[in-house]
Amino acid sequence: MRNEMMHRPVLKDEILDLVRNRQRQMDGLLGEIQQQAYTDDVPIIPNETATFLRFFLKQIQAKKVLEIGTAIGFSASLMAQAMGENGHVTTIDRFDVMIRKAKLTFEKMGLTEQVTLIEGDAKEVLPTLEGTYDFIFMDSAKSKYIEFLPECLRLLKVNGVIMIDDVFQAGTVMHDVKEVPKSQRTIYRKLNSLYDAVLAHPDLTVTILPLGDGVLMISKDVENIEI
Repeated sequence: MRNEMMHRPVLKDEILDLVRNRQRQMDGLLGEIQQQAYTDDVPIIPNETATFLRFFLKQIQAKKVLEIGTAIGFSASLMAQAMGENGHVTTIDRFDVMIRKAKLTFEKMGLTEQVTLIEGDAKEVLPTLEGTYDFIFMDSAKSKYIEFLPECLRLLKVNGVIMIDDVFQAGTVMHDVKEVPKSQRTIYRKLNSLYDAVLAHPDLTVTILPLGDGVLMISKDVENIEI
């Protein structure tokens, strides 16, 4: 189903063209998957977010990544490639159609050893995970971000980073709730609860980036975080 919010960019058209189209698209097999997703209108992260994600993972030298929301496996493959053969991605998804497509993607990319796909609801899976992650990427149901956050913070290492995608709702997240379509109001409330929980939190370092439909970056300053 077409997500209208993906086609209502917040940035001006000329800036969007610069960050999305003038930056190099992915190449090789990953580029083929990216272009096919564009053709099929599959909701993968836009090119400016993908470019930033690859750049950022290399800078922080991440080796252990957790992803919530696998979709067709594009972003997990990108992250695995960015980290190299010593890195590993654990990704969670509950939709059978996406799981099948993601498995094909990982096989095609030769990443079955670098990516572990856990099938199930993240709400049930996250409490079962142990250890710590350098980086956590959330790109799933936006109304669930605030519910997933406490477990993600538990799993994140100190000074690790959580990156949460699609937090602008095409700019409507800061509108009066009466201006938001009724079908989007649950997401609106949950995203604002997320902002309320993290933006002024004394033990988190937070920034917001205008990539795609908005990216929220959260760094954990101490071991135990109460949300």
